[in-house]
Amino acid sequence: PALFMENARKGSIVSRANSIGSTSASSVPNTDDEDSDYHQEPYKESYKDQRRRAHTQAEQKRRDAIKKGYNDLQAIVPTCEQQDFSISSQKLSKAIVLQKTIDYIQFLHKEKKKQEEEVSTLRKDVMALKIMKVNYEQIVKAHQDNPNEGKNQISDEVKFNVFQGIMDSLFQSFNASISVTSFQELSACVFSWIEEHCKPQTLQDIVIRVLHKVKSQLY
Repeated sequence: PALFMENARKGSIVSRANSIGSTSASSVPNTDDEDSDYHQEPYKESYKDQRRRAHTQAEQKRRDAIKKGYNDLQAIVPTCEQQDFSISSQKLSKAIVLQKTIDYIQFLHKEKKKQEEEVSTLRKDVMALKIMKVNYEQIVKAHQDNPNEGKNQISDEVKFNVFQGIMDSLFQSFNASISVTSFQELSACVFSWIEEHCKPQTLQDIVIRVLHKVKSQLY
């Protein structure tokens, strides 16, 4: 009986120990849960990788945009086309592309200024033609209003005197303005004289002055 009681006591102790061990084990986190918590760190690394990848993509887009800009300049600027076949296989550097673009823009500015000067000259010509048109219209109207007035009264000599007076006045200014040191200087002086002394208003003043002079001689 004593041995039986002793074995029963030991069995009770072992049972309680197992029960306690089971309870303690149930309170310990699962190994899988530990692994799950541990995988949160790679998620943070993945977020960093995403940011790094986004930054890389943005930088690549920027580089692509710059490259496209240089390619567009080479396509637009005529001077960027290769002329030397010995270097046709070589790609133009960015510095050369920019310099050729600057030179081409400066060329376009000069051409624009030249065209503006030509437009200004054409406007002057148009103004002169308008003045001549008005004068001829007045002459035609005067003849239509008085078709017989002055008919056969003006001789060729008078007409020549009018022409001579106009030419004499022009030659005086021409002779005073023209230099014949060289052909280049002669050409420059002629154009300068035309711009200064052959303006429509100037010619009109000369003609009126000559006509008044001839009229005073006739009457």
